[in-house]
Amino acid sequence: MAKMKAAMAAVLVMEKEGVTQAFGVPGAAINPLYAQLKERGTIGHILARHVEGASHMAEGYTRAVAGNIGVCIGTSGPAGTDMITGLYSAQADSIPILCITGQAPKARLHKEDFQAVDIASIAKPVTKWATTVLEAAQVPGVFQQAFHLMRSGRPGPVLIDLPFDVMQTEIEFDVDTYEPLPVYKPAATRKQIEKAIEMLCTSERPLIVAGGGIINADASDLLVEFAEILGIPVIPTLMGWGTIPDDHPLMAGMCGLQTSHRYGNANMLASDFVLGIGNRWANRHTGSPEVYCKGRRFIHVDIEPTQIGRVFAPDYGIVSDAKAALQKFVEVAREMKSKNALPNWSDWVKECQGRKSSPEFLRKTNFDSVPMKPQRVYQCMNNAFGRETTYVSTIGLSQIAGAQFLHVYHPRNWINCGQAGPLGWTAPAALGVRAADPTRDIVALSGDYDFQFMIEELAVGAQFKLPYIHILVNNSYLGLIRQSQRGFSMDYCVQLGFQNINASAEDPAGQGYGVDHVKVVEGLGCKAIRVLRQEDLAPAIEQARRWMAEHKVPVVIEIILERVTNIAMGTEIDNVTEFEELASGMSDAPTAVAASMLN
Repeated sequence: MAKMKAAMAAVLVMEKEGVTQAFGVPGAAINPLYAQLKERGTIGHILARHVEGASHMAEGYTRAVAGNIGVCIGTSGPAGTDMITGLYSAQADSIPILCITGQAPKARLHKEDFQAVDIASIAKPVTKWATTVLEAAQVPGVFQQAFHLMRSGRPGPVLIDLPFDVMQTEIEFDVDTYEPLPVYKPAATRKQIEKAIEMLCTSERPLIVAGGGIINADASDLLVEFAEILGIPVIPTLMGWGTIPDDHPLMAGMCGLQTSHRYGNANMLASDFVLGIGNRWANRHTGSPEVYCKGRRFIHVDIEPTQIGRVFAPDYGIVSDAKAALQKFVEVAREMKSKNALPNWSDWVKECQGRKSSPEFLRKTNFDSVPMKPQRVYQCMNNAFGRETTYVSTIGLSQIAGAQFLHVYHPRNWINCGQAGPLGWTAPAALGVRAADPTRDIVALSGDYDFQFMIEELAVGAQFKLPYIHILVNNSYLGLIRQSQRGFSMDYCVQLGFQNINASAEDPAGQGYGVDHVKVVEGLGCKAIRVLRQEDLAPAIEQARRWMAEHKVPVVIEIILERVTNIAMGTEIDNVTEFEELASGMSDAPTAVAASMLN
């Protein structure tokens, strides 16, 4: 046993739990913890410019690499409330992050002290656990429980609030014998898996819907193996994109009202059976259950018992971690295949593949107009960025069109805030991804409004040498809101353009594109390029790569878009409006690999 301040015990527990990196903003009430972080020197720290930015950096850090848990730290009062958006975002997408806040001394908690707020009560609805530690001796156990909860069952965030005097109090703690608590994850039984595959085998046109729980469980290889053994198509959700490569012959497209492929929706509507694994049946994926469920049966596998039947009642539900379930699915399917006990779904697979390659189900990208159409931007991005590229995005027409036209080939290569969709998320999340992995190719994607929300975090990338490419598509509009306002016959308070008296000469014909992003980005210590024509985009990307290698800072490529482009979306998966003409010789689907993989 050793005597130490409670704040030091917190740092030592984090070390034992595998934490090597934190993001945050110091302040008076949290300085006791920072003093111990400095003394130990084992946990790196990146200084955010906004505490919400620190929480999104922690999210990106967790989402980037299996097993990571991002840590964000702030002082009392507004620092905690600033991090609520990050906690909500993490909770919604089942992402474990640890938020630590400072607090006024215990004796002042009910005296309306400066920056003293009941942050634990505020955070409870958007965390797995939120607590203010009132006894110093409880600090090691509280941190131990936090990591246990974040990793067990459905993953999610935790907030620990530490009063100033609690952190300063000396306690006895034996770090040498500390061990993390065993992680609890429910696992499907063999009987359950056998029943599920038996039900599946009665269908003629089955699909697997692969959710983000598969990525959280690091089970994408098992998913692909299971799909290949059975020979049935896979539809990933937006959060599950990358569980199966886009060019795999069993990848049947994404389904949904916005972030979907025409062939994905068509394949879903043609199916008669759906096995959902690690997914929530989110409304942007399903639309109404009446349309989504009509004519098909469902099995739902999810780690969280209360998810089964939450949106609609499946024909059969299994509570299980996705990896544990897929291990048994592979085992049972392999045994059945060896006995020739599986149906042959090859005609159904060919039908789905046919839609994926048919111009009837592809959206046109090959536009030559200036200013550029966004569809052409994504075509250029597909040509310029390789299979290993990690895309980071959050919300808006930029993200929706990106999901319709970009291609993802690996898990954790599409890092997206799926349910919460907070504007400003993209830049700090991309910085968190870079902090988690110094080597991968990272491309962030933002519209101009998302970009302006937390633009100050680019200075973090400059200061801490966190390079990545940020594609900024600028139509000087709140594009998604403008498009939704069509239903109200208005275009109101969504214009971002204005005649900037300090605009650079590159503002084409003085059209008034508003904020001069190039100047702002450069003022924050980064590099930026403005692109007006599609033929200039590939050279700009090459220039960005050179600048990243030379300066080790984020590089923003601003692409001036036409002001108004409506992106395909609708009210139901059978009622998606296509605003642009369909493909004519230009495919927005990747070429499938050899069908021999199915054998």
